[in-house]
Amino acid sequence: MITLIQNELAGEAAEQMSLSLIELAMKGGWIMIPIGILSIIAVYIFIERYFAIRAAAKEDKNFMNSIKDYISTGKVDAAIKLCQTDKSPVAAMVEKGISRLGRSLSDVNTAIENSGKQEIAKLERGLPTLATIAGGAPMIGFLGTVMGMIEAFYNMSNAGNNIDVSLLSSGIYTAMVTTVAGLIVGIVAYFAYNLLVARVDKVVNLLEARTTEFMDLLNEPVND
Repeated sequence: MITLIQNELAGEAAEQMSLSLIELAMKGGWIMIPIGILSIIAVYIFIERYFAIRAAAKEDKNFMNSIKDYISTGKVDAAIKLCQTDKSPVAAMVEKGISRLGRSLSDVNTAIENSGKQEIAKLERGLPTLATIAGGAPMIGFLGTVMGMIEAFYNMSNAGNNIDVSLLSSGIYTAMVTTVAGLIVGIVAYFAYNLLVARVDKVVNLLEARTTEFMDLLNEPVND
């Protein structure tokens, strides 16, 4: 009987000591609100950009072969229509080059490069914000740390000689929870940013390769 009572008391004590994530977040005070908002923004940017960049990296293996056949046979309209149907960064860039056919090769190359830069800028949209969150979230967390310690020392100074742990718990909770939350958001955002940058670099390499291939295609009649 005594053992049963002890187990029940131990279970109740453990239940009281355990904190849910929501309760733990509330211990951090109002500073958790901007950290939470930043985390939502970071998750949204990562998911949206991840799928956008992945779609841009997909390539039809027969696309450039079809463009080569159309250009070599003089079917410029068919080549432009193919580019408009494809709707990929490579297709948009090639379409810009085709629209400049008849001008000097330097003008065509410049048009393609400018189009490529625009496509890359579209893919990089939101990445500066994600980088800002990676650096800003830990700083906001450290701000909560300072505020929590100030609160703890203020309560301790007002208590005089009657210092109780409960007087310090609120400030310490704020300090520790906000620090952890800020670091978690910052670290996740940092890795997410670098992952997206690496994927954008792959698209850049793809665009550069297709630019070279398209310019070589235009140079073939001249070399013959």
